[in-house]
Amino acid sequence: MATKKEPTTGLRKLLEDQLADIYFAEKQLVKALPTMVKAANHPELRAAFEEHLEETKVQVERIERVFEALDLPAKPKTCPAILGILQECNELMEEFADDDALDAALVDGGRKVEHYEIATYSSLCAWAEQLGLYDAAGLLKENLEEEQAADEKLSGIGEEVIAATGPDDEEGELVEADDDDRALAGQRAGKRTPAAVSKRATNGSARKTSSSGRKR
Repeated sequence: MATKKEPTTGLRKLLEDQLADIYFAEKQLVKALPTMVKAANHPELRAAFEEHLEETKVQVERIERVFEALDLPAKPKTCPAILGILQECNELMEEFADDDALDAALVDGGRKVEHYEIATYSSLCAWAEQLGLYDAAGLLKENLEEEQAADEKLSGIGEEVIAATGPDDEEGELVEADDDDRALAGQRAGKRTPAAVSKRATNGSARKTSSSGRKR
């Protein structure tokens, strides 16, 4: 007769809980990344999403191996955080579909995903090591390093995207016009030329002399 497994507590329970959380998150990303690939215009950004899609599929398999190492069934737990981030990504893709800033929005969304995953994997690695689950920790660390590399790559691409999405000629002309208006306003507000200052000083001296003559 099989004995009933005792429920876990403490750090082990937390590890199992967040492992199910990141398992759900990675499976959602496998579904979401193809849409981001299609939406991206910058060739390097598109390639980065394609590469990370393949990495994410492998990461899902690693997590399943971690479940196996823990003698647990691979069962995801709904992760509201990743659902919220992906919803925001979808909204940005819709709002900026025909905008030059679309790629910048995609980089932003992608990096938010990476930061969530990096935080989760960092904690999972630390907990697994503390519990002496070194095989599980090794697998989780592989996922962590891939997420860190993906974030670094997106950061570099983001700089290129931002540089390419600078102000257009019309915006540049408006900025220049604003600068001219401010300069003119400054002159009218009291900036006087040396000649004007000298003339005012001469007039002031003349008035003092005239006043002094009348007093006598």
